[in-house]
Amino acid sequence: MIEEIFALKKELNAVILAHNYQLGSIQEVADLVGDSLELSRAAAKMESEVIIFCGVDFMAETAAILSPEKKVVLPEISAFCPMARMITPKQLRDMKGIYPEAAVVCYVNSSAEVKAESDICCTSANGVSVVKSLEEDQVIFVPDRNLANYVARYVQKKIIPWDGYCYVHDQFRPNEVLESKRFHPQAEVLVHPECRPEVIDLADYVCSTSGMARHAKSSRVREFIIGTEVGMLYRLKKDNPEKEFYPLSEQAVCENMRKTNLEKVLRALATLEPRIVVQKEIAEKARVAITRMLAV
Repeated sequence: MIEEIFALKKELNAVILAHNYQLGSIQEVADLVGDSLELSRAAAKMESEVIIFCGVDFMAETAAILSPEKKVVLPEISAFCPMARMITPKQLRDMKGIYPEAAVVCYVNSSAEVKAESDICCTSANGVSVVKSLEEDQVIFVPDRNLANYVARYVQKKIIPWDGYCYVHDQFRPNEVLESKRFHPQAEVLVHPECRPEVIDLADYVCSTSGMARHAKSSRVREFIIGTEVGMLYRLKKDNPEKEFYPLSEQAVCENMRKTNLEKVLRALATLEPRIVVQKEIAEKARVAITRMLAV
C-alpha cells in the first residue's frame, strides 16, 4: 500500500501533509508533519498540484484558501473538529452586534465561514502577538475559551471569549499533572494553550505542538510529560530517540484525527476525492483574516 501511495504521489505531483496528531503510519508517508497553519503555509509554497491533507476539515479548508489553484483532498470527509463547530457565522455576527467596538480574533481552528466574519486569525503560538497588534481595546476571541483566557494573561485588553473548547485538552485536570510529576519528578511538563487555566498554572512550558517539538529538541532535559493529544508523542519520540516522553493522559485522543489511515490516503490519491473547495466569496474574506495574521 505504501509503495502504491508513493507511486501515485509522484505521478500526480502530489504532496502529503500530516498533522502532528495523526497516526504514526500516516506521519511516516507524509512529506511534512506539523501543525495546521504550518502545513498550509508550506503547501502554498510547494510546486505540487495536489495536496492530500491528513487532518480535519478546517485544516484542509485553510490549505484550499491559501492555495486556490491546487486540488486539496481530505482523505476522510467525516474528520471534523468539534470545537470549530461550536460557533456558527450567525452566532459570531450576533456577538459582533453586541460588541460593535471590538475586533474579532479567530483561532485557526474554525470554519472558513467563521474566518470570513473575523478581522484576523491567530494560532495557539501567536495569539498573544496577534491581539497585541490590534488597535482596539476590546477583542472578541472565538471559538476557544481556554486559549482566550491564556492570551488574556499577557495583554492589556478586554478579551471577550466565546464558550467553545477542545474536548481533548479541556479534559486534563490538575491532579493528573501532579500525579504525573510524582511519577516522573525529573520531567518537564509541556502543555498546550487549549488546556484549562488551572492546568496551565502547573506546567513548566505552555506551547503549541510545533513549540513542543522545538523545545523538546533543544532542551537538555531528558524526560517530558506531554499535555496534548497523544499522537504528538510519535513525532517527539521519533525526533528525539534518546529522550523519554510520557502522555499526561492516555485518554487524550481526538477520535476524528484517528479516522485517517493508509487505505484512505491511497483512495484519496487514486480518486482525488473528497475534494475540499471553499466558496470564492468566503475564501476571499477568510484569506484577508489569515493574511493579516501572517503579516503580524
